[in-house]
Amino acid sequence: MPDKPPIAQLKNALPFWLSLGMIPLALTGATVGGWTVVLLPVYGWLSVTVLDAILGLNEKNPDPDTPEADLFWYRFITMIWFPIQFVTIFGMIWWVTHTDHLNTLETIVLFFGVGVISGTVGIVYSHELLHQSNKTERWLGDLLLSTVLYSHFRTEHLLVHHPHVGTPRDGVTARYNEGFHRFFWRVLKTGIPSAWRAERLKLARANRPVWHISNPFWRYGALQLAMLGLALWIGGWAGLALFVWQAFIAVWQLELTNYVEHYGLTRRYLGEGKYEHVKPHHSWNASHTASNWLLINLQRHSDHHYKPQRRFPLLQTYSEDEAPQLPLGYPAMTSLAMIPPLWRRRMNPRVREWRRKYYPDITDWAPYKAASNPMPAGT
Repeated sequence: MPDKPPIAQLKNALPFWLSLGMIPLALTGATVGGWTVVLLPVYGWLSVTVLDAILGLNEKNPDPDTPEADLFWYRFITMIWFPIQFVTIFGMIWWVTHTDHLNTLETIVLFFGVGVISGTVGIVYSHELLHQSNKTERWLGDLLLSTVLYSHFRTEHLLVHHPHVGTPRDGVTARYNEGFHRFFWRVLKTGIPSAWRAERLKLARANRPVWHISNPFWRYGALQLAMLGLALWIGGWAGLALFVWQAFIAVWQLELTNYVEHYGLTRRYLGEGKYEHVKPHHSWNASHTASNWLLINLQRHSDHHYKPQRRFPLLQTYSEDEAPQLPLGYPAMTSLAMIPPLWRRRMNPRVREWRRKYYPDITDWAPYKAASNPMPAGT
């Protein structure tokens, strides 16, 4: 029997299981308390950034035609994550509401860390799952999103973000000079209405009313109510508050990532409601090794938008000549984004260089910066 190709071997998939290291840290924080409650954020941001500095870039590209059968060990971690995250969140809620060795501050910090798990890992894994055609994977993606009360992300991401990235229709394309805090509240305010409009338009094209059973908002609402009810049942009002807190932290991290991924990058307006096709240079790319392990190659974002159905182990990275590059991995860049003056100092020159490189003929960037170009046709 011939040996399995390297990509199919468990040892080569194991680095992408880095997320499992968060679970014992959560248990340590819950049982020991004290300074150990900060271990999760330190692991998710600082440790991975240090590893990035040590390991450098991984610019190797796998064969994009690798058969799916060879990707079992990569898919496996994403498919088992929902039960792991579910037990972690609700087990923690039970623990802290039925024991008294953690004080209020320790409990708040601990569930900040739980939000690091459900945001840094859970939402990233749900993103991978929702892009697949397999119904089981899509359901697992929906279940993960319900644990952070952000189920509409599925609609907003698949029906709005991917087809309309870099245009005024996409709310999570961060505008040039827009600070993260302004971006965050704008996205929170407009995200659900935007997703609702997209589903309403999709149903109308099928001659179905908006309240038709195929509208996924029915599923979104039912799953989220079930999660809220379970938190209340297990931990009372305190348990409910802690569940909402970790969900907020998870969403904050998601939108930090969205902010970094496309900051200042726009698609050329062609007139009559038409925009150029999405290309690799419409997303920031990062080839940093450790953070791509933790985030299952999400930082190879240029290729993800170019080939959205491509599974994460097969995503390609691009050179500086083909796509704009982030100077650091997502954990470090999202931390920088929290301080808008430092972010602008680091990123605005890169955006201006990107404009000169790809669109030297555009002299008036005002409509792009203000997202005031016409909406894409049909939206």
